[in-house]
Amino acid sequence: MPGSCAGVGRRLSQSLNRSFAPFAPSLSAPVVHVPSTWSFALGCSGTGFQPCNKGHLTSPHGELPVSPVPCIKMSTPDYFSLFALPRHLHVDLPALEKSFYAQSRKLHPDRFASRPQAEQDAALAAASDLNDAYRTLRDPVGRTEYLLGLEGVQMEEQSRAATAAAKASGTEKKQVAPPDLLEEAFELNMALEEMRMDPDPHTRTDLEAARDKFTAMLADSQQQLEELWSAWDAALDADAIAAKEEARDAMVALLNRRSYIRNLVRDVNEALG
Repeated sequence: MPGSCAGVGRRLSQSLNRSFAPFAPSLSAPVVHVPSTWSFALGCSGTGFQPCNKGHLTSPHGELPVSPVPCIKMSTPDYFSLFALPRHLHVDLPALEKSFYAQSRKLHPDRFASRPQAEQDAALAAASDLNDAYRTLRDPVGRTEYLLGLEGVQMEEQSRAATAAAKASGTEKKQVAPPDLLEEAFELNMALEEMRMDPDPHTRTDLEAARDKFTAMLADSQQQLEELWSAWDAALDADAIAAKEEARDAMVALLNRRSYIRNLVRDVNEALG
């Protein structure tokens, strides 16, 4: 949860507590819950951004009155919980999209235009989190990597996060070659070096053939990944710990392999221009 929003929540709560302290015990008007740390779930109950018709502001002085509007609830749901989804990797994408747009409407700036700046900022942050969650879950690889992260898995150096970090820092990214690709990767890197130093039609033809081969491998990896999704979902539903661990480990290996192959394809495309 962003620290800046937590600070906003604390300051707003403290300010309201001081302002209404002399009157709070005798007030009973509808109120809004302003927790000491913001979360980005709209509503007082349920998961995701649910409507709230009656909120409350708790403090040492009792409940403080605020006009009845949707409230920002304190919780830290994962992306799946945000959309009331089980941690399955086969996702109903139309249902995900429908839920996303429904929750987005509840966080539209117009709904908070007359509210204090702190509530507007919190709603904006909530909308940003919602967008991140939706983008992640609708992307097959992003969804898989996210779930593995929830399971405590840190992907290898050729992951997309490592690629972005290396690009941002201007450093060379470490890549871990799958054992069965070592020889092919070595030959490809030699061809890439030749292409950079002295491009010729023969080397270009070899690189184009290699690109086609590795691109086909990427397509195959997607089918393999979906098969592992099924294994994971079934193990999750059956609460089969050993089967979950087996599916998890297989997905880690496959995603690392896929990331490495994708980087090879990228390097070939860059060399070919």
